[in-house]
Amino acid sequence: MINIGQIGVGAWGRNLLRNLTGLSDCRVVCCADISQAALERVKQIYPHIRVSQDPEGIIADPELDAVVIATPPAGHFQMASRALKSGKDVFVEKPLALSLQDAQELVRLSEGNGRILMVGHLMEYHPALVQLKGYIEEGELGDIYYIYSTRVNLGKIRRDENALWSFAPHDISMILYLLPDPPVRVTAVGQYYIQNGIEDVVFMTLHFRNGAMAHIHVSWLDPHKIRKLTVVGSRKMAVFDDTQSAEPIRIYDKGVEQGLDYQSYGEALALRMGDILIPRVKMSEPLRLECEHFIDCVIHRRRPRSDGVDGLRVVRILDAAQRSMEAGGTPVEIAG
Repeated sequence: MINIGQIGVGAWGRNLLRNLTGLSDCRVVCCADISQAALERVKQIYPHIRVSQDPEGIIADPELDAVVIATPPAGHFQMASRALKSGKDVFVEKPLALSLQDAQELVRLSEGNGRILMVGHLMEYHPALVQLKGYIEEGELGDIYYIYSTRVNLGKIRRDENALWSFAPHDISMILYLLPDPPVRVTAVGQYYIQNGIEDVVFMTLHFRNGAMAHIHVSWLDPHKIRKLTVVGSRKMAVFDDTQSAEPIRIYDKGVEQGLDYQSYGEALALRMGDILIPRVKMSEPLRLECEHFIDCVIHRRRPRSDGVDGLRVVRILDAAQRSMEAGGTPVEIAG
């Protein structure tokens, strides 16, 4: 039985708590949050869980094996680093940290102390994305030409981080999960309209060594709620729509074929308009799968799918994109 303390039980933290308390291999011992109202909700639903407004008590508690951190991103590094130093395994929500240096330090601490460090890249545990990755690895889509994703909505507007750092970790982690080679260069542009210096909308493009590209559009200032990723391959194309729980994937047997034996330019390129396949996806709540994975890794001392290195890769891209955006969209090489 793994004893857990959770720091942050707000809008998203309460979902983590709901899933963790439903697992048979762990026990949530205590929770901390600066909001007394959030703690009152916990006491009403889970009267056996100790609550406190002091996260330091959780970090120092010798009874705990692991700490789950679901605070605003500005507090991730401080709390995760102290928990790792105290000998706890750590699950921390995305992004891993708000600076490249802090993310590198957390990876160093986890590896130096032999601790599990897992980042909440939720989409890597989504059954539909896992299934889409299988199609790519099996060659169903052919060579991947490019990917583009859209993650927009009206709200929730953040104050501590911009739309790039708040929304794009999801899309970056998905793209890195689907494509085996890391990107080498990024360009990004953004603009703020509501709060001075905090970008509400960002467009970024990742360039890969093999010529593939990935484009990401994120915004919390948009009339639509869209959570969609499109993959264009040499054989087929696929769309993953996270707002469609019943039919999240569509495979399009569409493409352009080059004829080897033709008489005119018009016969050189042929458009292929085939069927649209809607495969069955055996759905489970991604957050439940993510929590199960964390507990399994703690018990069996396994490296998580979205480990600290995975979180660092995402922060490295966010850091480069931020620098590109501040330089007016100048391309920035992605180090490491």
